[in-house]
Amino acid sequence: MSITGLAIIYIILWWIIFFAILPIDVERNKLFKIEGEDPGSPENPKMLKKFIYCTGITTFLFIIIFFLMKFEYLNLRNIIS
Repeated sequence: MSITGLAIIYIILWWIIFFAILPIDVERNKLFKIEGEDPGSPENPKMLKKFIYCTGITTFLFIIIFFLMKFEYLNLRNIIS
């Protein structure tokens, strides 16, 4: 598979995992209420921590998928056609 195809697989996998872990570890108790702000939004969403976890999980899964494709246990061309 080409570099472009691998990059697309990585990016799609990253976004799927990011949206899956986004609601984890969110505390919705607010100390200060701001008018016009959604009352259910978290005060500290911990985005950097989620970004790092998402990148690590995605890299691990991508390496597994890459080796499955390299040794032809997962052949996407045969699955599509």
